[in-house]
Amino acid sequence: MVFMFSRLILGALAAFFAIMLWSKTRDAAWMLLIIGAIAAYIETVYAVLNLFGIAGKLTLFIGSLPLPAILLPALHSCFFIAAFLIMAVRRYCCR
Repeated sequence: MVFMFSRLILGALAAFFAIMLWSKTRDAAWMLLIIGAIAAYIETVYAVLNLFGIAGKLTLFIGSLPLPAILLPALHSCFFIAAFLIMAVRRYCCR
């Protein structure tokens, strides 16, 4: 429980500061990092709801697997990859 509560609290802080930064930036790479941080927090909240048996009632299934359980773990990583790819292209290809 301590692990879940620490993930919730730290994830909430990260999401809060990401949303604060969102209004101040117009850079695509930074926007993708912000969205990735928010997606990581959504994954944590879903895991807690699933732990308490709340999330499983309204989800879509692909076979026997719930769709959020398939998408959420990879979603924030995809946003981070896209952000780092944009930064790398700018750094190494646009000189």
